[in-house]
Amino acid sequence: MRNPFLACAAVVLTAAALAACGSSADGNDPEAAGAQRPAASGPAVPGAAAGTPTASAPPSADATEGDSDSDSDSNDGKSEAEGPKTPSDAITPATGTFTKQQKKYLEDRVPKGMDPAAVLQTGQETCDKLRYLVKADRDTAVGAVATGEIPDAAGAAGGLCPQHQDLVDEAAYAYPDGTHTGKALRPGDYRSVSPTPNCSWEITGAGGKELSADSSTTGKSRKITIPKSARTFTSTGCYAWLPEGDRG
Repeated sequence: MRNPFLACAAVVLTAAALAACGSSADGNDPEAAGAQRPAASGPAVPGAAAGTPTASAPPSADATEGDSDSDSDSNDGKSEAEGPKTPSDAITPATGTFTKQQKKYLEDRVPKGMDPAAVLQTGQETCDKLRYLVKADRDTAVGAVATGEIPDAAGAAGGLCPQHQDLVDEAAYAYPDGTHTGKALRPGDYRSVSPTPNCSWEITGAGGKELSADSSTTGKSRKITIPKSARTFTSTGCYAWLPEGDRG
Protein backbone atom coordinates (compact mmCIF):
# COMPACT_ATOMS: atom_id res chain seq x y z
CA MET A 1 0.00 0.00 0.00
CA ARG A 2 1.33 3.42 -0.91
CA ASN A 3 2.63 5.49 1.98
CA PRO A 4 0.48 8.68 2.23
CA PHE A 5 3.49 10.65 3.48
CA LEU A 6 5.43 9.65 0.36
CA ALA A 7 2.48 10.57 -1.86
CA CYS A 8 2.42 14.05 -0.32
CA ALA A 9 6.18 14.37 -0.68
CA ALA A 10 5.94 13.39 -4.34
CA VAL A 11 3.52 16.25 -5.00
CA VAL A 12 5.80 18.77 -3.30
CA LEU A 13 8.89 17.53 -5.11
CA THR A 14 7.15 17.43 -8.49
CA ALA A 15 6.18 21.07 -8.08
CA ALA A 16 9.73 21.95 -7.09
CA ALA A 17 11.13 20.05 -10.07
CA LEU A 18 8.86 21.89 -12.49
CA ALA A 19 9.91 25.22 -11.04
CA ALA A 20 13.61 24.36 -11.29
CA CYS A 21 13.53 22.64 -14.71
CA GLY A 22 16.22 23.92 -17.00
CA SER A 23 17.97 26.02 -14.35
CA SER A 24 21.50 25.65 -13.05
CA ALA A 25 22.22 24.00 -9.72
CA ASP A 26 22.33 26.18 -6.64
CA GLY A 27 25.92 26.58 -5.57
CA ASN A 28 24.81 26.31 -1.93
CA ASP A 29 23.18 22.92 -2.53
CA PRO A 30 25.40 20.18 -1.00
CA GLU A 31 24.65 17.87 -3.93
CA ALA A 32 25.54 20.47 -6.51
CA ALA A 33 28.50 22.23 -4.91
CA GLY A 34 30.91 23.12 -7.67
CA ALA A 35 28.73 21.50 -10.32
CA GLN A 36 26.76 22.98 -13.16
CA ARG A 37 23.32 21.42 -13.62
CA PRO A 38 22.66 21.15 -17.37
CA ALA A 39 19.14 21.64 -18.66
CA ALA A 40 17.31 18.37 -19.33
CA SER A 41 15.37 17.71 -22.49
CA GLY A 42 14.58 14.04 -21.87
CA PRO A 43 11.53 12.32 -20.40
CA ALA A 44 9.97 13.41 -17.13
CA VAL A 45 11.41 11.99 -13.94
CA PRO A 46 9.34 9.10 -12.59
CA GLY A 47 7.53 9.62 -9.32
CA ALA A 48 7.42 7.31 -6.31
CA ALA A 49 6.26 3.81 -7.17
CA ALA A 50 2.76 2.91 -6.07
CA GLY A 51 3.74 -0.60 -5.03
CA THR A 52 6.25 -1.79 -2.47
CA PRO A 53 8.64 -4.25 -4.15
CA THR A 54 10.89 -6.30 -1.95
CA ALA A 55 14.39 -4.89 -1.62
CA SER A 56 17.65 -6.82 -1.72
CA ALA A 57 19.43 -7.50 1.59
CA PRO A 58 22.74 -8.86 2.84
CA PRO A 59 22.76 -12.59 3.67
CA SER A 60 22.82 -13.83 7.25
CA ALA A 61 25.26 -16.33 8.63
CA ASP A 62 22.34 -18.04 10.37
CA ALA A 63 20.18 -18.19 7.26
CA THR A 64 19.23 -21.52 5.81
CA GLU A 65 19.76 -22.44 2.19
CA GLY A 66 17.07 -21.55 -0.31
CA ASP A 67 15.81 -18.77 -2.48
CA SER A 68 14.00 -15.73 -1.16
CA ASP A 69 11.73 -13.01 -2.45
CA SER A 70 14.48 -10.50 -1.67
CA ASP A 71 17.43 -11.91 -3.59
CA SER A 72 17.77 -9.41 -6.46
CA ASP A 73 21.22 -7.95 -7.08
CA SER A 74 21.62 -4.26 -6.30
CA ASN A 75 24.13 -3.72 -9.19
CA ASP A 76 24.98 -0.41 -7.46
CA GLY A 77 21.86 1.19 -8.88
CA LYS A 78 22.99 1.22 -12.51
CA SER A 79 20.41 0.80 -15.23
CA GLU A 80 19.45 -2.73 -16.27
CA ALA A 81 17.71 -1.52 -19.43
CA GLU A 82 18.48 -3.54 -22.53
CA GLY A 83 20.26 -1.93 -25.44
CA PRO A 84 23.62 -0.29 -26.10
CA LYS A 85 24.87 2.49 -23.84
CA THR A 86 26.72 5.64 -24.75
CA PRO A 87 30.49 5.20 -24.13
CA SER A 88 31.71 7.19 -21.14
CA ASP A 89 34.07 9.31 -23.26
CA ALA A 90 31.13 10.32 -25.47
CA ILE A 91 28.85 11.48 -22.63
CA THR A 92 28.66 15.25 -23.04
CA PRO A 93 25.82 17.71 -22.43
CA ALA A 94 24.29 19.78 -25.20
CA THR A 95 25.45 22.90 -23.34
CA GLY A 96 27.87 23.42 -20.47
CA THR A 97 29.95 20.65 -18.94
CA PHE A 98 29.57 17.72 -16.57
CA THR A 99 31.66 17.50 -13.41
CA LYS A 100 33.86 14.47 -12.81
CA GLN A 101 31.35 13.22 -10.23
CA GLN A 102 28.46 13.60 -12.65
CA LYS A 103 30.29 11.80 -15.45
CA LYS A 104 31.10 8.91 -13.12
CA TYR A 105 27.41 8.64 -12.19
CA LEU A 106 26.40 8.60 -15.85
CA GLU A 107 28.72 5.73 -16.81
CA ASP A 108 26.71 2.76 -18.15
CA ARG A 109 23.45 4.65 -17.57
CA VAL A 110 22.84 6.59 -20.77
CA PRO A 111 21.15 4.68 -23.62
CA LYS A 112 22.47 5.59 -27.05
CA GLY A 113 20.52 8.47 -28.53
CA MET A 114 19.27 9.75 -25.16
CA ASP A 115 20.16 13.13 -23.69
CA PRO A 116 22.54 12.41 -20.78
CA ALA A 117 21.25 15.53 -19.03
CA ALA A 118 17.86 13.81 -18.65
CA VAL A 119 19.49 10.81 -16.96
CA LEU A 120 21.47 13.15 -14.69
CA GLN A 121 18.33 15.07 -13.76
CA THR A 122 16.67 11.82 -12.68
CA GLY A 123 19.54 11.14 -10.28
CA GLN A 124 19.57 14.70 -9.00
CA GLU A 125 15.85 14.63 -8.31
CA THR A 126 16.27 11.32 -6.47
CA CYS A 127 18.77 13.14 -4.25
CA ASP A 128 16.21 15.92 -3.79
CA LYS A 129 13.64 13.36 -2.59
CA LEU A 130 16.10 11.84 -0.15
CA ARG A 131 17.01 15.27 1.22
CA TYR A 132 13.36 16.27 1.59
CA LEU A 133 12.35 13.07 3.37
CA VAL A 134 15.29 12.84 5.72
CA LYS A 135 14.55 16.36 6.95
CA ALA A 136 10.89 15.47 7.53
CA ASP A 137 11.39 11.99 9.05
CA ARG A 138 14.51 9.85 8.72
CA ASP A 139 12.74 6.53 9.31
CA THR A 140 10.30 7.30 6.50
CA ALA A 141 13.24 8.10 4.22
CA VAL A 142 14.87 4.74 4.96
CA GLY A 143 11.54 2.98 4.47
CA ALA A 144 11.05 4.68 1.10
CA VAL A 145 14.44 3.39 -0.04
CA ALA A 146 13.73 -0.13 1.26
CA THR A 147 10.35 -0.36 -0.47
CA GLY A 148 11.60 1.09 -3.74
CA GLU A 149 9.34 4.16 -3.58
CA ILE A 150 12.49 6.14 -4.27
CA PRO A 151 13.92 4.29 -7.28
CA ASP A 152 17.69 4.08 -7.84
CA ALA A 153 18.44 5.56 -4.42
CA ALA A 154 21.61 3.47 -4.19
CA GLY A 155 22.92 4.78 -7.50
CA ALA A 156 22.08 8.40 -6.71
CA ALA A 157 23.57 8.30 -3.22
CA GLY A 158 26.64 6.46 -4.43
CA GLY A 159 27.31 8.93 -7.24
CA LEU A 160 25.64 12.27 -6.59
CA CYS A 161 24.69 12.71 -2.91
CA PRO A 162 27.00 10.52 -0.78
CA GLN A 163 25.77 12.26 2.38
CA HIS A 164 22.66 10.06 2.05
CA GLN A 165 24.56 6.78 1.73
CA ASP A 166 23.68 5.94 5.34
CA LEU A 167 20.00 5.77 4.35
CA VAL A 168 20.78 3.24 1.64
CA ASP A 169 22.99 1.22 3.98
CA GLU A 170 20.27 0.98 6.63
CA ALA A 171 17.60 0.19 4.06
CA ALA A 172 19.63 -2.86 3.00
CA TYR A 173 18.81 -4.36 6.42
CA ALA A 174 15.14 -3.39 6.39
CA TYR A 175 12.11 -5.48 5.42
CA PRO A 176 9.48 -3.98 3.10
CA ASP A 177 6.02 -5.57 3.05
CA GLY A 178 6.09 -9.02 1.50
CA THR A 179 7.42 -12.49 2.27
CA HIS A 180 11.05 -12.90 3.28
CA THR A 181 12.77 -16.24 3.64
CA GLY A 182 16.06 -18.05 3.16
CA LYS A 183 19.18 -15.90 2.94
CA ALA A 184 17.24 -12.65 3.28
CA LEU A 185 15.99 -13.52 6.77
CA ARG A 186 18.07 -12.08 9.62
CA PRO A 187 17.34 -12.46 13.35
CA GLY A 188 16.99 -9.33 15.44
CA ASP A 189 14.64 -6.62 16.65
CA TYR A 190 12.69 -4.47 14.19
CA ARG A 191 10.23 -1.56 14.28
CA SER A 192 7.53 -0.79 11.73
CA VAL A 193 7.63 2.47 9.76
CA SER A 194 4.46 4.31 8.68
CA PRO A 195 2.17 1.28 9.12
CA THR A 196 -1.42 1.43 7.89
CA PRO A 197 -4.39 0.60 10.18
CA ASN A 198 -4.31 -2.86 8.55
CA CYS A 199 -0.77 -3.88 9.50
CA SER A 200 -0.27 -7.60 10.15
CA TRP A 201 2.71 -9.97 10.28
CA GLU A 202 3.60 -13.60 10.81
CA ILE A 203 6.85 -15.39 11.61
CA THR A 204 7.13 -19.12 10.98
CA GLY A 205 9.82 -21.68 11.69
CA ALA A 206 10.80 -25.06 10.31
CA GLY A 207 7.93 -26.94 8.72
CA GLY A 208 5.80 -23.80 8.62
CA LYS A 209 5.25 -23.81 12.39
CA GLU A 210 3.92 -20.44 13.53
CA LEU A 211 6.33 -18.75 15.95
CA SER A 212 4.46 -15.47 16.28
CA ALA A 213 1.74 -13.50 14.52
CA ASP A 214 -0.11 -10.31 15.27
CA SER A 215 -1.79 -7.28 13.75
CA SER A 216 -2.24 -3.63 14.57
CA THR A 217 -5.10 -1.26 13.76
CA THR A 218 -3.61 1.84 15.42
CA GLY A 219 -1.34 3.00 12.60
CA LYS A 220 1.42 3.40 15.19
CA SER A 221 4.87 1.81 15.07
CA ARG A 222 5.19 -1.68 16.54
CA LYS A 223 8.25 -3.72 17.48
CA ILE A 224 8.91 -7.38 16.76
CA THR A 225 11.72 -9.87 17.26
CA ILE A 226 12.73 -12.29 14.54
CA PRO A 227 14.37 -15.29 16.27
CA LYS A 228 17.19 -17.40 14.86
CA SER A 229 14.72 -20.26 14.45
CA ALA A 230 12.61 -18.22 12.01
CA ARG A 231 12.38 -19.45 8.44
CA THR A 232 9.78 -17.07 6.98
CA PHE A 233 8.63 -13.56 7.81
CA THR A 234 5.53 -12.13 6.13
CA SER A 235 4.32 -8.54 6.49
CA THR A 236 1.22 -6.85 5.05
CA GLY A 237 0.15 -3.23 5.38
CA CYS A 238 3.11 -2.34 7.61
CA TYR A 239 5.09 -0.58 4.84
CA ALA A 240 8.57 -1.42 6.15
CA TRP A 241 10.44 -2.74 9.19
CA LEU A 242 13.72 -1.12 10.25
CA PRO A 243 16.39 -2.83 12.36
CA GLU A 244 16.86 -1.86 15.98
CA GLY A 245 20.36 -1.61 17.45
CA ASP A 246 23.40 -3.31 15.92
CA ARG A 247 23.06 -4.86 12.48
CA GLY A 248 26.16 -7.01 12.57
